[in-house]
Amino acid sequence: MSTDVPPRMELVRRTEELVPLLRSHAAWTDEHRRLHEEVIEAMAAAGIFRMRVPTRYGGYESDAGTVLETISRISGSDGSAGWNTAVWSISNWIAGLFPDEAQDEVFADPDVRVCGVLSPTANAEPTNGGFVVNGRWRFISGALHSKWQVVLAMGPAPDGSQWPVMALVPMSDLEIVDDWHTAGLRGTGSVSTVAKQVFVPQHRALPMVAILAEQYASTANAGSPLFRQPLVPTGCATFAATAVGLAKAALEAFLHRLGERKITYTEYTSQREAPITHFQVAEAAMKTDEAEFHSQRLADLLDGKYASGEAWQLVDRVRARADLGRVFQLTKEAVGVLKTGSGGTSIYDDVPIQRIDRDIQTLNMHALMHPNTNAELYGRILCGLSPNTMYL
Repeated sequence: MSTDVPPRMELVRRTEELVPLLRSHAAWTDEHRRLHEEVIEAMAAAGIFRMRVPTRYGGYESDAGTVLETISRISGSDGSAGWNTAVWSISNWIAGLFPDEAQDEVFADPDVRVCGVLSPTANAEPTNGGFVVNGRWRFISGALHSKWQVVLAMGPAPDGSQWPVMALVPMSDLEIVDDWHTAGLRGTGSVSTVAKQVFVPQHRALPMVAILAEQYASTANAGSPLFRQPLVPTGCATFAATAVGLAKAALEAFLHRLGERKITYTEYTSQREAPITHFQVAEAAMKTDEAEFHSQRLADLLDGKYASGEAWQLVDRVRARADLGRVFQLTKEAVGVLKTGSGGTSIYDDVPIQRIDRDIQTLNMHALMHPNTNAELYGRILCGLSPNTMYL
């Protein structure tokens, strides 16, 4: 199966058409802790879930710049929808690294949604023809609307030690624990999932160390530059989009309310005329611009190496994480400035800034995105030390 791949502007145009629907359901999504079915159906119809599906299955194999712009615009309408789209995009891409037999199963539906997490909080015991997996994973964004999950479990390495094994498991084989009661990103439905004696055939399992070393198992995708890129930088470029979209949405929402607001207990009958407002808007706008620079540099790095075939250096990989951390730090600061200037009425549920603020705060707690962790890693490399993580 194949399909005509829409150019970037066409996919962005389709995304723009989704904005009214996404915004109309954002409050519902936040309240019910999952995306509305109308949102899922509309995004599927627009081809959003095909961005990182191989073209031979009807996917688009979209470049990093297209994924960045598309997810950013979705996130500007609903942070939860944007974050889940990012998770589905990178998890679909991961599925494209597996043996072709596994891909035939996963991508039988080109609009498939694959969720996943990179924490090996389960065990994989070898058995005839594969593994038996038992364990539990938390923070599984998009699980409620997914058909497959990328799981990570500790299994036996050739030398007798334990190493993480990545596997593809149908959601129908897993139990869902509805424990997603959080401050932010409520609509992502990032529940926990549980495997109890789940059999995983050998063709749906890969050692994590092989994936981190770009030793992928797909024969059909071996000729595609997209599926030769490293995992962590690809994920960094994908996840940055959500934070940028949220920061832009915060500024838009703040400016929209200016005309109807005064500054209570002052003589300013219009917040628009107060110098403090000018400083706040300028500060937030500049921080958002700076965050967008880092996100775009990330995407350009991926797409540049995609086009040239240039090898990845250690500093490239580490700077990808540094850029990601900087994006999240700057967008958190930008939203914080605008939240400070939004007044007491901004605590009400029908004012978008409170949801945007909760979402961006939650994103900044993610282990891979945490600004401090990524800055420390970048500093280590600049000081001539070796990295203290394998996630590069």
